Amino acid sequence: MFGRLMPTEGKFFELFNQHADLCVKGSKEMVALMTNFDDLENRVHAIESIEKQADTVTYNTIELLHKTFITPLDRDDIHKLITRMDDILDLLEDAGQTISLYDIREITPEAKRLAELCLGCAEKVRAAVALLHNMDNSREILALCEEIDRLESDADHVMRAAMSKLFRDEPDVRNLIKLKAIYEILETVTDRCEDVANIIEGIIVENA
Repeated sequence: MFGRLMPTEGKFFELFNQHADLCVKGSKEMVALMTNFDDLENRVHAIESIEKQADTVTYNTIELLHKTFITPLDRDDIHKLITRMDDILDLLEDAGQTISLYDIREITPEAKRLAELCLGCAEKVRAAVALLHNMDNSREILALCEEIDRLESDADHVMRAAMSKLFRDEPDVRNLIKLKAIYEILETVTDRCEDVANIIEGIIVENA
């Protein structure tokens, strides 16, 4: 009876994988939104729906953390990992809603490129998380974390160039403010992916 009340590991890695899948799914919707504005509201709604699913996964993970006596990873690491992953989709939802609320009619190539980098980061996060259940995968995991860092650096370069072009060439101040907000949110998505990579690197150091 006591053993049943005190699970040893739970389904933490399964929940991590579920959330990582949703991060990729949300990022793909963002790229699709940036590629074709004809279906803007449906794309935004899809991202919002994915974010709500991710919230449920996050809640279930934290609830399981409270119920689990012996966890496969440090409790604080589990909490930091799932909440930081959740930030990725929160920001993607913010980006979609901002595009809709600001009534942006045309997106720039730079914004689309930032969305593509968000997707690239999310895919690397998913790949790293999928290997996290086995510390024998540490070398592959760390290589993926390095790729996330590289993609985040690429996003920094794209955003700086985009901002320079925006302030140099955009005559409409309102449009400048709108696009600046989109650039910043999308670049922050890659920052949160890098945060996830840093947490994973810390887990590897502690457990490998």
